[in-house]
Amino acid sequence: MSHRKSLGTSLAAVAAVLTSVPAAAQDAPTGDTPPPAPTEAPVGGQQTQGQVYSPADFARYAPNNAYDMLIQVPGFSIRDNENLRGLGVATGNVLFNGERPSNKADDMYTQLSRIPAGNVERIEIVDGASLDIPGLSGQVANIVYRADNFSGQFSWKPQFRAHYTDPLFTRGDVSVRGRKGEIEYEAALSNDDSARSGAGGPTIITDGAGNIIERRRDVWNTHYDTPKLSGRITWDPAGDTVANFGGHYQRKYDRYYEDGVRTGPGLVDRFRTVRDKADSWNYELSGDYQFGFGPGKLKLIGLRRFSHEPYSSEVISTPDDGSPATGDRFAQVGDLGETIARGEYQWKMWGGDWQLSGEAAFNTLDNIASTGELQPDGTFDKTPFVPGTGGVSEDRYEGLLSFGRKITDTFSFQLVAGAEHSTIVQAGPDGVSRSFARPKGSLTLSWKPSDDFDASLKIRRRVLQLSFYDFLGRAFLNDGNQNETNFDLRPQQDWSFEAEINKKLGAWGSTKIILIHRDVEDRVDIVPVGNGEAVGNIPKAKASAIDWTATINLDPAGIKGMKLEPRLLLQTSSLRDPFTGEKRQWSGFTDTVASIGLRHDIPGSDIAWGANAEYAHYQPNYRRNQVDKVWEGPVWASVFVEHKDVMGLTIRASINNIVNARSRRDRTVYTGVRGESPVAFVEDRNRLIGPIFSFSVRGTF
Repeated sequence: MSHRKSLGTSLAAVAAVLTSVPAAAQDAPTGDTPPPAPTEAPVGGQQTQGQVYSPADFARYAPNNAYDMLIQVPGFSIRDNENLRGLGVATGNVLFNGERPSNKADDMYTQLSRIPAGNVERIEIVDGASLDIPGLSGQVANIVYRADNFSGQFSWKPQFRAHYTDPLFTRGDVSVRGRKGEIEYEAALSNDDSARSGAGGPTIITDGAGNIIERRRDVWNTHYDTPKLSGRITWDPAGDTVANFGGHYQRKYDRYYEDGVRTGPGLVDRFRTVRDKADSWNYELSGDYQFGFGPGKLKLIGLRRFSHEPYSSEVISTPDDGSPATGDRFAQVGDLGETIARGEYQWKMWGGDWQLSGEAAFNTLDNIASTGELQPDGTFDKTPFVPGTGGVSEDRYEGLLSFGRKITDTFSFQLVAGAEHSTIVQAGPDGVSRSFARPKGSLTLSWKPSDDFDASLKIRRRVLQLSFYDFLGRAFLNDGNQNETNFDLRPQQDWSFEAEINKKLGAWGSTKIILIHRDVEDRVDIVPVGNGEAVGNIPKAKASAIDWTATINLDPAGIKGMKLEPRLLLQTSSLRDPFTGEKRQWSGFTDTVASIGLRHDIPGSDIAWGANAEYAHYQPNYRRNQVDKVWEGPVWASVFVEHKDVMGLTIRASINNIVNARSRRDRTVYTGVRGESPVAFVEDRNRLIGPIFSFSVRGTF
């Protein structure tokens, strides 16, 4: 699969899913231990009953870090923080020593994978609404850990593909963690997101009557590396005082290469190349300081991040009849910055937990864009691209008050209410300044009538984050598209209704159902602007989802050490198309996902094996004159085998894409506006990806 994120939009994912291990843990995991089974205990020092898993519960899996442990908790799915504005209230479902992380750059996998399994004291699973952290709902995991001694871990994950793609040798990471008195520290060097991907094969272009007018055969591949150096220091003396300071510096090397031949009746054969380059660098500094103040605790948080993002795309077509080559170039250099200051004051009153928070966030983008045509000497001239040049800034202020408490032994609630005020300024000769005031907040209800059943309902008003690049124009040379400038762009807002139901099945495992409905205002999509199109807003939209997952242990059926993890996600959406006026689904929307995973830890051995399969279906993307669906599939499947103790190392080998998922594109382009113009051409792409062979070596020191 490509390292680039899928165009599909998963509503559940937006709402939603990584010191040495003791010698005994390295020697013990023979698969004879039962699957993780929790005990009931107070969680996080609060009077809240939850499920508690000890390191012994995960011995059969020989985990290297907290991520390896958490993904084996029956029925729990890691949910990353949503892409909302600033820091705001908590939206993920993982806490670290009872606190939410105060950085934005690291996902949950990265943060969990830096905690060695030997440092984890326990994992607590509790209902989020019962905690004193606003925004949490449903099942929440609290990783309780402490690094008493210096320890480290490493991994190396090479990958090889059978076709079109260079081998990947650079994916891996190393991290260390330790403590000296009241100071705990960690440092890491990671290139875990690196990738090599590619595909090749035919594309058929037909006219509106179905006649073939062009044949293409293209091969593309990517090189993607993201080395990141990061560190964190925690000061945790006795009492309520705790302070964290962390940061990272990262380089990104992102290259795309495409070579192809185009032929057709009455056309001169052409050799075509595409070269995209997006090498960038970024840094982030963040810190928080919590201390006792009056009857409660005050927490001060600060964050600064910056990204320098050059990008260029060059497309050159060379006829084989000796005619001069022609080509175009688009380039831009963007500088993105974000500064956040936040304060949170917590106290107890009227039998519940209160928090008053305030946040100021300042975001900026300065971008310079240009276009160029290929010259006879092989270079490109340079012409300023005015629609893509300019600056965008936003000053935003937010205030929230939250209150949560238990009403009965089985029922609790949490209420968050407040508002934000923002001013968005677009620089330039036609620049404008706009100010907005928007309500924000949520109501969460939680019900736990028994130890094996719980349910929660969350109603909230959300304001999503904008990409400042979307305000400006941009050319997409490979597809012949262009976005215009749109200074009227607004962030998407919605009323979100989310229910989560969890049921334990005893020794058989557990199951979960998540229900989501969203009433959306200012849905971000491609809309008409002047005589062209741009990223803009659609006034009203809706989307709903049902997401079912389960962990089924087969030990009670006599198949010791085996478990199944099925999932079914069904989603639907609707909006009024801004070009045709017809109702349709959202652009790039993922409407169906069905998957199943199997893992078998063979009793009496250090060997595990397993398989995974996933089917996904996506809606196309819509522009003014085309309907375009780019996807890979329809089914991705893999198998793996793992040895958990090869001289103290965990070694895994896997083969992915064993059922031949393809790289596909179905695009229909019209001569004018969709719905009122005839078809210009239809593009049918079907490229081979081939099998993917992956290895991993993980260990501790």
